[in-house]
Amino acid sequence: MPQGNSTSKVSRWDRHGREHVVQVQRTGVQRTIRCDTCGWRRGAQFLPWLKAEEHLAEEHQATIDPSTARQPSR
Repeated sequence: MPQGNSTSKVSRWDRHGREHVVQVQRTGVQRTIRCDTCGWRRGAQFLPWLKAEEHLAEEHQATIDPSTARQPSR
């Protein structure tokens, strides 16, 4: 059975409120991760999402997960 292609993303905010995104593209068993902010790219067969999070934290100081961040009350 052939395996399809898919793309997902890991996004984090930095302390200035800017969003940084790393795309995780799967082609068969191979995964490629690519940063939309700086163009960094890397092949990652194992744990691509963890490697994407590490890149965002180390290179962009983007550690705030938008899916868990609370909105300030008004």
